[in-house]
Amino acid sequence: MPIRCEIVSQDRLVYEGDAEIVVLPGMDGEMGVLPHHAPLLTTLKFGLIKVRAKGEEQVFTVAGGVAEIQPEIVTVLADAAENVQEIDTARAEAARKRAEEALASVRPEDADAYLALEAALRRSNLRLDAAKRFRATKRTNYTEE
Repeated sequence: MPIRCEIVSQDRLVYEGDAEIVVLPGMDGEMGVLPHHAPLLTTLKFGLIKVRAKGEEQVFTVAGGVAEIQPEIVTVLADAAENVQEIDTARAEAARKRAEEALASVRPEDADAYLALEAALRRSNLRLDAAKRFRATKRTNYTEE
């Protein structure tokens, strides 16, 4: 019996479906969630969510948020999330360059601006790295033929 998985960002439903396993980037490290998992509420760090369903793996970037895990469902409420296959690498590269330039010129006493720019840079780097790493190969097929 699969576990239901829902990944929701602030502006849209990113993924909804049944899964064999969901791997989340928890604050204390990666965690795998299988059907009938014990109830848990956890915060998420910048990283990758991997959802394996029907022998195929889909990968999503996530820029923080929370995950509620129940025995029959995993609900991710993400600050920002997207499927790696949908990442616009040109846009992500432009965002990285803007963040790097702005970060170099921010004043040391402006901590809020520095932290916001640092988060933007981390998100751009995550998106570019994920696209490079997971778009190069097709989705993994775990079933034996």
